[in-house]
This record gives sequence, structure tokens and C-alpha cells, in this order.
Amino acid sequence: MWTVENRARHDRSKLRYPSDLTNEERDLAKAEIPPAKRGGDKRSVDVRDVMNGLMYVLSTGCQWRALPKDLPRRSTVSHYLCHWQQDGTLDRLHHALYVLCREQADRAASPTAAIIDR
Repeated sequence: MWTVENRARHDRSKLRYPSDLTNEERDLAKAEIPPAKRGGDKRSVDVRDVMNGLMYVLSTGCQWRALPKDLPRRSTVSHYLCHWQQDGTLDRLHHALYVLCREQADRAASPTAAIIDR
């Protein structure tokens, strides 16, 4: 239900794109994103910008080549998406958000019953 508090909390008008992560959302995702590998070159891209690029593609449904120029290159965003899919980062992030949503709805973190339709 939209209340004055909810409207303010979900206001995205001050973000560059409506799909960009807020600081709160970034903090949630940051806990699940693996750190840069040791050795070699330092990570040259901001992971928040990569997440913003990924969220832009997912929320707008645009083609990868239509990613705005102020976001990381499409090859970089695509590489991180593939890597996070393979190493389980996206699954961990999804689970963390799932648990948070259930807790916000005053429910147990994991369901106690399930219905299987055959």
C-alpha cells in the first residue's frame, strides 16, 4: 500500500536512471558480490556501475548494444553476468533478497509448507 513513507522510500527520481541501485540496494548486493581475485591487475571497473548496467538491461529490455555510454561497456557487464551466474553469486543474491522479503512480510525466513501441483 502506498503511504507517504513508502513513496519517499521508493522514490527513484534522484537517480541517474530509474533502474540504478540505491545505496541501500547496493549494500545488500555488495555482501553477496565476491571480492576481486588476488594477484594480477586491480579491478578497474566499479561493481556498482556493472550492477547498474545489468539492471538497466533487465528493466528496459534493451539490446546489449543499446547500453548507455555512461555505463560500463556491454562486454564488461555481460562478462560479470556470466561469471556471477557460473559461480553462484546470482543464486546467493536471490536467496538473500527472498529471505529479506519474507522477513519484511513477518513470515519465517523459509517456508514451512509447500504445495506441489502434478
